[in-house]
Amino acid sequence: MPTICGVRFRGTGKVYFFDPRDLALAVDDYVIVNTSRGDELAQVAAANRLADDSEVVGELKPVLRRATSLDLLEAERYRTQEPEAIERCQQQVDQSRLEMKVVGAEYSYDGARLTFFFTSEKRVDFRNLVRELARTFKARIELRQIGVRDEAKLVGGLGPCGRPLCCATWLTQFTPVSIRMAKQQNLPLSPMEISGLCGRLLCCLTYEDDYYREIKGRFPRVGRTVETSYGPAKVIKVCVFTEKVTLLLEDGAKIELTADQLAGNEPLPPRAERSVRREALDATLRAQESAAPREQRRQAAPDRQPNQREDRSPEPQRRNSRPERDGPQRRQPPAAAQSAGEQGPSTGAGRQDSPPGEGEAQRPRKRRPRGARRNSSRGGNSGGEGA
Repeated sequence: MPTICGVRFRGTGKVYFFDPRDLALAVDDYVIVNTSRGDELAQVAAANRLADDSEVVGELKPVLRRATSLDLLEAERYRTQEPEAIERCQQQVDQSRLEMKVVGAEYSYDGARLTFFFTSEKRVDFRNLVRELARTFKARIELRQIGVRDEAKLVGGLGPCGRPLCCATWLTQFTPVSIRMAKQQNLPLSPMEISGLCGRLLCCLTYEDDYYREIKGRFPRVGRTVETSYGPAKVIKVCVFTEKVTLLLEDGAKIELTADQLAGNEPLPPRAERSVRREALDATLRAQESAAPREQRRQAAPDRQPNQREDRSPEPQRRNSRPERDGPQRRQPPAAAQSAGEQGPSTGAGRQDSPPGEGEAQRPRKRRPRGARRNSSRGGNSGGEGA
């Protein structure tokens, strides 16, 4: 059985196993290990222990030595230069007109290698960029394209819960998350509420998925009809926190039962029976009240009568169907107009009132018969002749 120890390279990364050889290592010790990328500074996450052959995959690489204080000082000095390296690299990217975003940089403990992490929606040809960066930083340059979740892990931030991101603090690896987990936990399917800073589904949806799946597996699905000691009932809700199911009986009452009570392994408690009777009585009273006529309800509760719409429309004024014989009264002209009318002829500005006789409507004259006209004319002529 080989002896192994677990180390972590930067932050909350994955734990890798190495052969400690004859070194007695403890947790939080810094060591120099040999990797495929060269010598790296790492921190011990798991002390020496014996492991089964099934835990070891491939060849175990050795731990070279313990890190000295000089190694730690050099690593800290180069780490402070990483923000400046990100800015200078982004300037070179803009000058080369490449569609990529630099999100992180990482120096090796001795400064011999510099790794840049970037995000891009498509494949980028950065061979010329690597040559320019090598001349600028005088080190071996590596460029790695990462996803949006790895970007959130490098940058960090606060999640919707108000706490630092899990991936940036303690989460070592990402697990696949599906929309079925949100449905299983009765969460709203709005992307704004179930997505993290990276734009993907929240990683915390996987934390309680097994528990929700176990509890909901004990009860029938919502909408099904089951047989109980009170008769057939319909499942309307399954509460995972209280581990109870809410049933709707035929009389309209609701009861909450556990999985054992629903299966008949445990009797219903007296409190549940009283609540069922009370809810059944309330349902009966509501049915009787709805069947009562409206007039009786108004008499019983006059204060709750609906507000009647008041008719505030003014009374229609009576209008004279026939005008007065003398005609409508005219407005009296002002004093200035009366004086102007007395002094001179009437004008548009000052107009004299017409005498009351003229205000009457002129009646059509009656036509006289022809004989009357002729007699009058003949009489006139004869009178004239006589004169």
